Amino acid sequence: MNSHARVRAALEHRNPDKIPIDFGGHRSSGISAMAYARLKRALGITSGDIYVYDMMQQLAIIEEPVLTALEVDTVELGRAFWHAERFWKEWTLPDGTPCKVPTSANLARRGEEWYLLAPDSTPVGVQKPGCDFFEQILYPLAESDFEHTDFSDIGAASAHSMRAAAPVPGSHLGMDEKGLAELSEGARRLRASTGRAIQASFGGKMIEGPQALYGMENYLLYTALYPEQIIRLSEVLCEGYCKSLRKWLPAVAPYIDLIGFGDDLGTNNGPMISPEKYRLYYKPYHARMWRLVKELAPHVKILLHCCGGIEPLLEDLIEAGLDAVNPVQISARGMQLETLKSKYGGRITFWGGGCDTQTILPQGTPDQVRDHVRGQIEIMKGEGGFVFQQVHNIIGRVPIENIMAMFETVIRFR
Repeated sequence: MNSHARVRAALEHRNPDKIPIDFGGHRSSGISAMAYARLKRALGITSGDIYVYDMMQQLAIIEEPVLTALEVDTVELGRAFWHAERFWKEWTLPDGTPCKVPTSANLARRGEEWYLLAPDSTPVGVQKPGCDFFEQILYPLAESDFEHTDFSDIGAASAHSMRAAAPVPGSHLGMDEKGLAELSEGARRLRASTGRAIQASFGGKMIEGPQALYGMENYLLYTALYPEQIIRLSEVLCEGYCKSLRKWLPAVAPYIDLIGFGDDLGTNNGPMISPEKYRLYYKPYHARMWRLVKELAPHVKILLHCCGGIEPLLEDLIEAGLDAVNPVQISARGMQLETLKSKYGGRITFWGGGCDTQTILPQGTPDQVRDHVRGQIEIMKGEGGFVFQQVHNIIGRVPIENIMAMFETVIRFR
């Protein structure tokens, strides 16, 4: 099998020739640019610069020689864009590593702190000394009257979200005829140039979107105080997402394998909200979007990035139409691979859970990493329904010996 066929087999619960590997196929399976610089040196790769495509998390574009060396089976649609040098400018990472960042990222240094600025120069994120990423500092609707709003201010407020201030490759394209044509042509070129499976990130954030506007503590309080308003907001958001999907998905569908949605619903100790609230506030809208995907592009699989202990929600997510879940946070309550496979194997693909990024990868020894990764592979090997990735992005200070131990183990035993 080639990479594309291998990933498709796993998603269709057929036994691939070997477990597929995802590394950088979406913005939660990548690597900090600081760690990436050390990974390149460890692999003996001296060509190319360090390109930071996700300014908030400071994730690196993983270059073709690295993807090949690590036998990676996936690639993200954003790789089709921003190849020209005019899209990039010089910057320096927190550890002193020189890199290039998007020219569209509006950055300002004030004393020892770096700020991400909205298009009107409002600060929306800050990177303080000793921190390896940007933190959100502006929640544009935090002071609004949620109980009485009609949500007509959502669109304008979104321009002051930190995500809008840090565009990633492909996100610059509009939904007009010209933008969609460029999007489609980029997707076509990428498909023609790679044998890897392609994942396209859409978003469709039903809970994370409002949290970024109102603040998490406010929004979760509103779910208890104003249930009718929460439902109305979900209706407004879903309507907007579906309108965009009807334009965006046909442009890329012939060339992609997965569409990525994102909604963190869990904590280390279990779901952030009860299953009852999920069914009331979010499940109908996830189901509506995911049905639309199947109508527009039946071959495209649906991947949801959803951190935390979400096992009590998995049955509902499957019923709503989900094909694959990521990152499979195995350190959270109820998320051990043995448990998940026994209860849900054959009905959903576990895209992740290959190596714990909370303690083992950053704090363990290389031998502990090897034993852990081999154990995870043994649980999932042989029946499809599993794509290997470390639980979340590899952060900047993870020992290179542990990163190499993880990849060497999965390549050897998958």
